[in-house]
Amino acid sequence: MARPSRRLAPASTFAQHLIIMGKRPVAGAVKRRLARGIGDVAALRFYRTTLTHTALRLAADARWRTYLAVTPDVAVTAHCWPAVRNLVRIPQGEGDLGARMQALFDRLPPGPAIIVGSDIPAIRPSHIAQAFKLLGRADAVFGAAQDGGYWLVGLKKSVRQLFPFADVPWSTDRTLAATLANLQGRIVAYASTLSDVDTAQDYRQERVRAERLIEHSGLRPAHT
Repeated sequence: MARPSRRLAPASTFAQHLIIMGKRPVAGAVKRRLARGIGDVAALRFYRTTLTHTALRLAADARWRTYLAVTPDVAVTAHCWPAVRNLVRIPQGEGDLGARMQALFDRLPPGPAIIVGSDIPAIRPSHIAQAFKLLGRADAVFGAAQDGGYWLVGLKKSVRQLFPFADVPWSTDRTLAATLANLQGRIVAYASTLSDVDTAQDYRQERVRAERLIEHSGLRPAHT
């Protein structure tokens, strides 16, 4: 069962760390752009199911330590999150998305670290393993999304920190390009391109996969 934590647990030097970012699943607070196209209830249902599947798939892999970074911070002990073994809950912290991701990376010990979103139906452990492998010879790795953003970002933590998220315009077609501009002179690798689901059009494009998750999983997403 997932355990809430305010601190990242000690781990061996250069262990691989994976962070899934999640927002408290409340109607009207998650997937707002998607909800405008398919309704609050359907959007919430999609989000809960995708978050649960992502946590189940990724936390079960022993090749990395998996955390669920939640927002708002006060929800870290709430009973609305997937009950998944080996998944440790931590707060995201304050600020915009870039500030929160930077803070999460900064809290980790040295070693490769990856952050992913919780709204990518196609994500599999093989995608994460590929990204960690790429970090073996790169300073940063990105999983691009079709909309100009990215569903995965990984950094090779070292004594010299990286700060890729300054002044990035989030949720635009320039998100990835602006982040890359902050990494000039660094070695950057690219993992698979996957689609997140932010709009009704995204949902329609991913509908077969999304509906299969929702209707045929046999899972019961956590309730608020």
